[in-house]
Amino acid sequence: MKSSLFVVALLLAVISCSPVIAQKKKSGKGPMLKQQHISIDSFPSNRVINYLPAWGNMAVAVNSLPAGTDLGPLLAGLKNNTCQVPHWGYIVKGSMRVKYDSGEEVLLKTGDLFYMHPGHTGKVVEDLKLFDFSPDKEYAFLVAHVEKKVAEMQQSK
Repeated sequence: MKSSLFVVALLLAVISCSPVIAQKKKSGKGPMLKQQHISIDSFPSNRVINYLPAWGNMAVAVNSLPAGTDLGPLLAGLKNNTCQVPHWGYIVKGSMRVKYDSGEEVLLKTGDLFYMHPGHTGKVVEDLKLFDFSPDKEYAFLVAHVEKKVAEMQQSK
């Protein structure tokens, strides 16, 4: 119950801060936010990164990663070899150590709400499940990059 309240609060915060909503509030014009709903049990789970685009110019992702997963190799080739996409999210289960370009390190663990600013990488400490929201266009670029890296790794085996 407690975790679902955090997720609802996070979703409301992200949607209310969405560029589409901000534009609509300022100008009274612009695209309308398309309402979407999906059961967590029906969320895609067969992709490298499980996400849905177009949630008010945001992408929503639900992913699980095993302990020991190092995101660094998947980010190689991006600026500073780190993720340049901001993420807002919630750790459902497990923990992950996030390292920023500045050298700052943060341990995210079960029950934490987070904002990861651009310029980060991570390593999963305990089996992880997380929800995150990110700007749509930037996230699509990141997903394409990661999928390409995974395909390269599979070919080299």
